Amino acid sequence: MSFTKNFGRQPRALIVAEMAAALLVIAAVDFVTDDNIRLGLLYAAPIWGVAWFCGKKWGIAAAVSASLVWWYVNWSTGDPILHSSSEAWETSRHFALFLIVALVGCALRKKSDIAADRLALLEHSLRLEREIVNISEAQQRRIGQDLHDGLCQYLAGVTCGASSLRDDLEKLDVRAEADTASELVKLLQDAVVQTRDLAHGLVPAQVSRLGLVLALESLVQSVRRMYGVTCSFQFHGDSQNWDEQAAIHLYRIAQEAINNATRHGRARNILVFLEAVDHSISLRVLDDGVGVSQSCSEGVGLRIMRYRARSIGGEVTIERRNGTGTTVSCTVRTNSQVNEIAAA
Repeated sequence: MSFTKNFGRQPRALIVAEMAAALLVIAAVDFVTDDNIRLGLLYAAPIWGVAWFCGKKWGIAAAVSASLVWWYVNWSTGDPILHSSSEAWETSRHFALFLIVALVGCALRKKSDIAADRLALLEHSLRLEREIVNISEAQQRRIGQDLHDGLCQYLAGVTCGASSLRDDLEKLDVRAEADTASELVKLLQDAVVQTRDLAHGLVPAQVSRLGLVLALESLVQSVRRMYGVTCSFQFHGDSQNWDEQAAIHLYRIAQEAINNATRHGRARNILVFLEAVDHSISLRVLDDGVGVSQSCSEGVGLRIMRYRARSIGGEVTIERRNGTGTTVSCTVRTNSQVNEIAAA
């Protein structure tokens, strides 16, 4: 393969010259060979080379040249076929053969180039998807870290201040103001919890620390607190030491599916179901919302979900359930090195 690539990188004129030299060598061998040994097929080799590397016009020119050389060599050596009534037929047959070789070579080269372009486009698309996922992951980590180390700590400090204010008001026996301060403390505590849930959702460190099963349980608890919906989690199968990166991808798929259900699908009930049986693991997120819209089905979020699934050997499917709701599914095999997905 490397020889072919290096040969093809030569200037076209040099390739044509080399193929012409090969044609002359074949003609010389044919000239000294007995008439009972037919070497007509050998002439096809340089024709194919010219057609493959130089294009259709040069291939046809090589076919015409090879036909003339073949005819001259065999006529000069007294080939009985060319010195009979079959001369026209035999000459036409060889010319047609050489022309077909040239056209087939050009067609196959064009097909090969199209396949190579498609492969290059696919690789480029996969690289872009990988970069998008990496950028998205980095942004989520940064925002999650800022929430945890910045806003969460700030709210915790304000909560402490509000608690002190409440205690002072209670000592002064200012009941109405103390009740207001107590309500403020409760709201700030809820804000701290929600901010911490957001930070943990954006930074998937808990998947590494807790495992996929416990991380998904924590996720549905956060969803219940943040969105006020009924969100539950079920796990069936055996917990294993699955691959960390694959577990993170599954966690992110579940997270994105829940996000679509709550924000776009307006779901009130969500079920996250994880099953690990028969050397495979299946993740399903079911909701009772209005379904996936056209804009959501073509959005970046779904594309990232599909990329994450492909990277661990799986595939994401989205189906409208009977009545209302959507089911997002992802199934991967766990009996290969890249698909040993993990939980607890």
